Amino acid sequence: MSNLTQLAPDYIRAIAPYQGGKPIAELAREMGLNEADIVKLASNENPLGISPKAQMAIDEAVHDIARYPDGNSFTLRQAVSEKFGVDYNQIVFGNGSNDILELVARAFLVASDEAIYAQHAFAVYPLVTQAVGAAGVVVPAKNYGHDLDGFLMAITPKTKLIFIANPNNPTGTLIHKNVLRAFIHAVPSHILIVLDEAYDEYLSSENKSEAIAWLSEFENLIISRTFSKAYGLAGLRIGFGLMHADVADILNRVRQPFNVNSIAQAAAVASLADGDFVARSYAANQAGMAQMTQGLSELRLEYIPSHANFVSFKVANAAQVNQQLLQNGVILRPIANYEMPDYLRVSIGLFCENARFLSVLKTILSHNIK
Repeated sequence: MSNLTQLAPDYIRAIAPYQGGKPIAELAREMGLNEADIVKLASNENPLGISPKAQMAIDEAVHDIARYPDGNSFTLRQAVSEKFGVDYNQIVFGNGSNDILELVARAFLVASDEAIYAQHAFAVYPLVTQAVGAAGVVVPAKNYGHDLDGFLMAITPKTKLIFIANPNNPTGTLIHKNVLRAFIHAVPSHILIVLDEAYDEYLSSENKSEAIAWLSEFENLIISRTFSKAYGLAGLRIGFGLMHADVADILNRVRQPFNVNSIAQAAAVASLADGDFVARSYAANQAGMAQMTQGLSELRLEYIPSHANFVSFKVANAAQVNQQLLQNGVILRPIANYEMPDYLRVSIGLFCENARFLSVLKTILSHNIK
């Protein structure tokens, strides 16, 4: 190891880099498989692809690719403002919603601070906390979800930030909106609360978040959203945060200039205008979730009921089963790094993709039993 690594602080060198879902091309190289025969259900991507309107916007935006993007994302800012009923100065755009999470940590956390998040919660929360030298406080999960009473008990004079994912990734659990609102009310107003709503578009009308309406009441609330899931723009990396204008001003001071490219901005504007595509994505996910959970039940596998576009299921020898799935051209997400070594997470795909996964899994389990 080079001595130069010693120049980095201990808390940086201790970071375990984030591992995304295995790319199709990588598995094809490793296993000698045909890319067209591989099914990827690892990264909670939209199996329908992107909105036709977004595709047309991308095709048009490519012509101006030699120009720098609008650093203030004016057109997209206008579209988000109109769509969600927030003022222009309450919006911060990021290179994916991960960027919003990192901006919050960079802007508000220092080494003497603490950030609270749940066991089995999104891996980026500890990463961005550790990257600035702050201390992460992990609250043990309750039924694989957030124990909000435990969060309140974990608050200390050092607490600066709380991360909550609703629905949670990778467990898919959901906090009822009344319970969540009561929790936010109970948290001291000097502590920032980041509410990560990456999967809100997959919620039923009954469960859909009302948190944006709470921004006028809670100045310490930050809501992060993404275009990577239901909108299908994962490869373009674009997300946004909604918050009090003063908080947004601070985040924009540490935000990199031109952090959202021009094609992503154009595609996001078009996506917001295509409610039919989002509705079709929701319907496809509902049908796919029913297919997936029925299939897992028929295989007598325990799974965590999910409100997102994925489901985590328990299987004996999960690491071995995952390897066998890879050998058969099916990519899932092992979640041992979430302290769930006996579980695998599967994204909801197209009907044929779900069926292929369930068929391969059935074959693997039957052979393993023998």
